[in-house]
Amino acid sequence: MKIILSGGGTAGHINPALALAEVLKSQGHEVFFAGTPNGVEARLVGKTDIPFTPFEAAGFDREKPWTLVTSSLKILGSIGKAKKWMRSIRPDAVVGFGGYVSIPVGTAASQLGIPLVVHEQNSVMGMANKFLGKRAKAVALTYDVAAKDVEDRSKVVVTGNPVRSSMLSATREEGRAMLNVPEDALMLLVFGGSLGAKHINERICSLKDDLLGRDNLYVVHIAGPKQYDACRELLNLTDEEAKRWILIPYQDRMAETLAATDCIVSRAGATSLAEISALRIPSLLVPFPFAAEDHQTTNAKSYVECGAAYMIADADLDSQDFVDKLHSLIDDPAVRASMAQAAAELKTEDASANLAEVVIRAAQAR
Repeated sequence: MKIILSGGGTAGHINPALALAEVLKSQGHEVFFAGTPNGVEARLVGKTDIPFTPFEAAGFDREKPWTLVTSSLKILGSIGKAKKWMRSIRPDAVVGFGGYVSIPVGTAASQLGIPLVVHEQNSVMGMANKFLGKRAKAVALTYDVAAKDVEDRSKVVVTGNPVRSSMLSATREEGRAMLNVPEDALMLLVFGGSLGAKHINERICSLKDDLLGRDNLYVVHIAGPKQYDACRELLNLTDEEAKRWILIPYQDRMAETLAATDCIVSRAGATSLAEISALRIPSLLVPFPFAAEDHQTTNAKSYVECGAAYMIADADLDSQDFVDKLHSLIDDPAVRASMAQAAAELKTEDASANLAEVVIRAAQAR
């Protein structure tokens, strides 16, 4: 079969698509990708052997009403181009992962009678997926709570959020060797996403003496490129302290880093949570408070409710509650074991295969 994948705007839309692509290709299917010419998807898909076709798409700024006209014209033009493209390759199904570019690609598929599947990574559906969900044969969700945004509940399938095989195949030994962390040490990983998180950084830096007071604790702290210098100044690490507080601006080998860690403090973005869950990492989640519809808090709640994580609001980072939860996470092996078991029961590692099954079933029912 020939399957078109489409998504753009953030890596959170692209990585699940690439994870699905791995499964589909392993099953002998042919995969294509449709994205914007200059978006992150062009760069990420460009690192693979998946054929990439660009289409123009853009959102609109409510404070600039005229952008509704320009964005609509771009999308209309791209619908026509996508239909012409699809007539030439004759796909069996199209899968949209969100982002503005999926609107013209998904609409073209719907108008041509090609089965459309939508996958939503977050607990609150994005605008593109809400729009395309009305036209889709199936709406695949990471979280059941997102079904409230789907008019026809019969379309809903909870698959989980796909994680790439490279993330699942990395080993603890590889990660520890890369980071120079002893095998018998306890490792705490702190990060706030690709750009960092100022409040998390400041709070964790304030606890330096407390954390390094534990002889066997190593802290791997990914500060973000824009906040690395500020964190370095706040920490003022001695050479000896720097051996156990590993401060870095950015990490492009997250698979090995996550595989190496025993526990984590992080935001609650969809991709981060999927990877944390798939690798069964005990976590203290600090949702980004300004995410659309506060979806990171809703994301995190499902992990807390099943026992896979702690959560604290960003506004409460400076409280004793944060310190107490962090101490529990790093000091109590039973807490970590319980969280890891709860994460295992979520079976996130099966999400790629689950979604592939939904896509193939939709294609076969055409």
